[in-house]
Amino acid sequence: MGITASMVKELREKTGAGMMDCKKALVEVAGDLEKAVDWLRQKGMAKAAKKAGRATSEGLVAVAHAADGKSMAMAALLCETDFVARGEQFQNLAGQLAKSVLDNAPADAAALEGLMGDTVKELIASVGENMQIGKFARHTRDDKSVIGHYVHANGKIGVMVDVECGKPETAAKPEVQELAKNIAMQVAATNPMALDASDLDQAAVEREREVYRQKAREEGKPEQIIEKIAEGAVKKFQKEVCLMDQAYIRDDKKSVADIVRETGKAVGDTLTVKGFTRIQLADD
Repeated sequence: MGITASMVKELREKTGAGMMDCKKALVEVAGDLEKAVDWLRQKGMAKAAKKAGRATSEGLVAVAHAADGKSMAMAALLCETDFVARGEQFQNLAGQLAKSVLDNAPADAAALEGLMGDTVKELIASVGENMQIGKFARHTRDDKSVIGHYVHANGKIGVMVDVECGKPETAAKPEVQELAKNIAMQVAATNPMALDASDLDQAAVEREREVYRQKAREEGKPEQIIEKIAEGAVKKFQKEVCLMDQAYIRDDKKSVADIVRETGKAVGDTLTVKGFTRIQLADD
């Protein structure tokens, strides 16, 4: 028999499962509503849907590496409690999620949901706790690049950093590998808004400038020096939120840019930080 939109709607209202899952269930049981409910329950979809509204503030950021070292992926799997996040089943699934990102390079969240959504629902049904797929990213490198990565000890923050070398042989040097990892740790600790000033959201810069213009006016500063005060505040803001301008966490007398230049000089090459991705559970 034909599956109508009203049949799908009724099944969705009964189970809370997704529209496509409801349609699939009805097709599988030739339109029998009660059998479709049972089919969804057996697949864990009805149970998963009923838990979908519950908050998922815990979880894990997992990492997957390609065997040839040319690509790396990170993905966040979210759940309700730290107890579940520390469980073997959940950690295995988080690893599968990152591996799926690595192997399939999904274009967006919907694509990853299509690849892993049913597997996540099965664990929801088994564990009895809501789970969601969070943010994810995949980085690739060529022979002249290094991907540095760091996952914070509690698994709640993960970072990947791309460092480009001038020569292919430089990428294999321990000093460069260590630099990439240390910069990833910097990003995890300081959560920069941008790589450098040119990469910074100009609307955010202008908001900062305007705040200090108004502050200076309220303090009665002469109009002719207000712009100078605002520009000074913007420069300070950039040093705080732009990765390359930040004070290096291992030596706050130097900036990250200083450390990159020094390492490049030590290995006899030019090193450039090209970008980074930071995934934090609380941001999902």
